[in-house]
Amino acid sequence: MADIDQSSEDVSLDSRGESNQDSKMEFSEDEEALIAIMFNLVGERWVLIAGRIPGRTAEEIEKYWTSRYSSSE
Repeated sequence: MADIDQSSEDVSLDSRGESNQDSKMEFSEDEEALIAIMFNLVGERWVLIAGRIPGRTAEEIEKYWTSRYSSSE
């Protein structure tokens, strides 16, 4: 069998079939509001928050939160 040249870029896809780079920090307004409400209720318990948002991981939500709301308060 001939080897197939796979020199093209590898782009990983998430569960929705979108590239991880494209959907990295794109959250809907509903998701953003739910994250804020849940954070106020349970704090930095990202797994609990992710459990309320289908298709999102705790890591995605934590990265979103820290990039959006991290400050030196």
